[in-house]
Amino acid sequence: MSRPSLFGSPLFLGFDHLEQMLDRVQKNSDGYPPYNIEQTGDTRLRITLAVAGFSMDDLQITQEDNQLVIRGRQKDDSDGRVFLHRGIAARQFQRAFVLAEGIEVEGAWLDNGLLHVDLRRPLAEARVKTIKIAARGNGMQRPVVGSVVTNQSDPSTDGPTGEG
Repeated sequence: MSRPSLFGSPLFLGFDHLEQMLDRVQKNSDGYPPYNIEQTGDTRLRITLAVAGFSMDDLQITQEDNQLVIRGRQKDDSDGRVFLHRGIAARQFQRAFVLAEGIEVEGAWLDNGLLHVDLRRPLAEARVKTIKIAARGNGMQRPVVGSVVTNQSDPSTDGPTGEG
């Protein structure tokens, strides 16, 4: 059974790639690690992930096209240790965030088990473009690019008059 398309309306043209990105992010969201997204200014955002137990060497942040991907992989340090109970798992994760066009990653830092990633969203510029309307049909004839014009007064050519 397939789910209904978010962009199934005929008014949304060319948004197939957005739906594919949303599908990828949904498959990648198992809830770990928990995170917050906050607005820290008019054009600034901050993603904060709870990554207790991970060092800076265990974490990797990459930007792949328009996706911010944060990966964590802890090394198994249980050599020679005997656990009577192990409730803190050395778990790896991958968390992906889809970034809108133009969003830039400004930096990241780790503080008290929280990984902070600062983003900057540039102000959108208003774009207005006027589209010229060409006459077709019963109106003016449109010039044909690359056509050969024949001399209709020369009887030696097979022009549109049919004489020749």
